[in-house]
Amino acid sequence: MKTLNILRSAFRALRRNKMRSFLTMLGIIIGVAAVIAMLAIGQGAEYSVKQQIASLGTNVLIVFPGSQQQGGIRVGAGSMTTLTEADAAAIEKECPAVAYVSPGARSGGQAVAGNLNWGTSIEGTGANYLEIRKWTIEYGEFYSEQDVKGAAKVCVLGQTVADNLFPESSPVGQTIRLRNMPAKVIGVLSKKGQNAMGQDQDDIILAPYTTVLRRLSHFPYLRQITVSATSPTSIAEAERQIRELLRMRHKIESYEQDDFTIRNQSDLAETATATTEILTILLASIAGVSLLVGGIGIMNIMLVSVTERTREIGIRMSVGARGRDILSQFLIEALVLSLLGGILGIALGVGGSLAIAKLAKWPTIVTAFSIILSFGFSIAIGLFFGFYPARKAALLNPIDALRYE
Repeated sequence: MKTLNILRSAFRALRRNKMRSFLTMLGIIIGVAAVIAMLAIGQGAEYSVKQQIASLGTNVLIVFPGSQQQGGIRVGAGSMTTLTEADAAAIEKECPAVAYVSPGARSGGQAVAGNLNWGTSIEGTGANYLEIRKWTIEYGEFYSEQDVKGAAKVCVLGQTVADNLFPESSPVGQTIRLRNMPAKVIGVLSKKGQNAMGQDQDDIILAPYTTVLRRLSHFPYLRQITVSATSPTSIAEAERQIRELLRMRHKIESYEQDDFTIRNQSDLAETATATTEILTILLASIAGVSLLVGGIGIMNIMLVSVTERTREIGIRMSVGARGRDILSQFLIEALVLSLLGGILGIALGVGGSLAIAKLAKWPTIVTAFSIILSFGFSIAIGLFFGFYPARKAALLNPIDALRYE
């Protein structure tokens, strides 16, 4: 039998039982759609995590004080008071792999503007902080190096703070009170949204770190030093240079542990990416079960079809059809079911992904890889589960098939 005749025969057999054929395809449709949707959700989650990590800055290293030990009990990271302004200045001057340095201080409390107030975090930073974090000013300006050196009473508001303290007017040029200190608002930061840990990055007030140390917290040591390496490839070198410099400055012997901790932003990115990749694989595997169920449905309906058409198979064989012709006929029928189901499943999967993104506000990304993968699996499943019924039909004895009632 020619291939065209086999195709015609396959489509004729499927049209003969339209509802049964559609219900058989339904398993493949749902399976393909589920795989595409789950991969889109996973890819969207991975993209979202990468964007959130990127919002923390590029090529970033953060130096924290180390862990203090009291009577055999380690209090925890950041409990030591070892980082100084001189350490930050030395890192900027003596580490060639470092591009920008921002000493960090922190305070908290109520910010008051007129009859409105808002409890928030007050972060003391250097003048290079926005360069490190790749953050921009929405309107107004950022404080200068001169403001930092003079511990100027100025600040820059995050969007959340600005919206709560100045809901109907521009905060730039206005004066707010931070604890008992009046501070002039000179700018408002652009919106960043939540970070990878779910914290609102816009609920913040930035001020010169010298202002926070000397006028608000009255604490002589830095809470952290934020550093930007010159390039992504120089992050490891920058970390090595900072570690060697601080160990030398803090007079740490070779057998002693660091009294500081350096956190690498790229390590966080790799960990988060690996986590989302595992999530994507898990979701796709769960959705793949639907494809297997669809394949079992194809095998079941093809076995029923072989039983119903036993006499037809006998007649075809008696007029010259060979076993491989019968095998091809039923295999093509199974393949047509899986192909049509795959095409409809792709349409449903893409549409479902877009609906999830719009209704649930969850980022989804449909890639060509997910479409090709799910469609390829649907074809493979059609061939795999269709082969046994087709082979069973091809091995029928023509005489027994003609006698079958």
